[in-house]
Amino acid sequence: MQKKVNPLSQALCRHMLRACSLCALSVLIAYTANAKSDGSPIPLLAYSIVDEFNHDISSFTQGLEIKNGLLYESAGGYGRSSLSISDFRARKPPAKHKGPAEAFLEGLTWVGDELFILTWRERVVFVVDSSIRERRRLQNPTEGWGITHLPTMGGDHLLVSDGSSTLTERAPSNWEALRAIEVTASGKPVDQLNELEFVKGRVYANVWHSDRIAVLDPQTGHVLNWLDLSALQSRFAKPAGWDAEEHVLNGIAYDVQTQHLLVTGKCWPKIFELKVEGVSSH
Repeated sequence: MQKKVNPLSQALCRHMLRACSLCALSVLIAYTANAKSDGSPIPLLAYSIVDEFNHDISSFTQGLEIKNGLLYESAGGYGRSSLSISDFRARKPPAKHKGPAEAFLEGLTWVGDELFILTWRERVVFVVDSSIRERRRLQNPTEGWGITHLPTMGGDHLLVSDGSSTLTERAPSNWEALRAIEVTASGKPVDQLNELEFVKGRVYANVWHSDRIAVLDPQTGHVLNWLDLSALQSRFAKPAGWDAEEHVLNGIAYDVQTQHLLVTGKCWPKIFELKVEGVSSH
């Protein structure tokens, strides 16, 4: 029987974001040893750090998304799942909406004026409006990990991960499965795909328990580039209770205004704004 889940709470909690100094760090990237199907190496993308923002270390980050200048973040954990909304560039305190105790919130994405929020094992997808009022619920046949919108000729669809190497394209109206996409690098499956973000015709996918983001073609599933962010953890002191196995890179948001990426990790004290090769034109 489907587990009964209470609606998202409207209660707000505030956490102060401290201003942090501007950091600009160019990172030179060569090529990986992995190869494309034609034998040529899969290139790593170069990036530089444009800015840093404080991040709540209690937030077990699952999804990150920017809409109308606001940063939306879903965080997981039974009894501590939440949805936070912040005017991050003004470094204003975020509003935090507590999730239902019975649900482990996962990735999130906007399609039009609806925010889709996955749950891990509850197989429920919450659909809420801009005031975080629940509009409806959808039933998910698999675990929920990451989600992003996917523009198509037929309109906006959804692309969803379940921890495997397969991404599923779904209709936002009724969650109908439209297509399965097998993600591969050098002809080998890339599994444990987690948080997803659609950026300029490519899908950026966190690979669970790694410091790398796979940059893939959503039509073929082929990994075209890697974004290696292993250097980011050297940019902050590990807080008390740090768990190297679990507090890993996760969370990708694309800011269409700046053409920069925002990335963070589970329980990280920092969010990083990155200028990435092939994404940012300024």
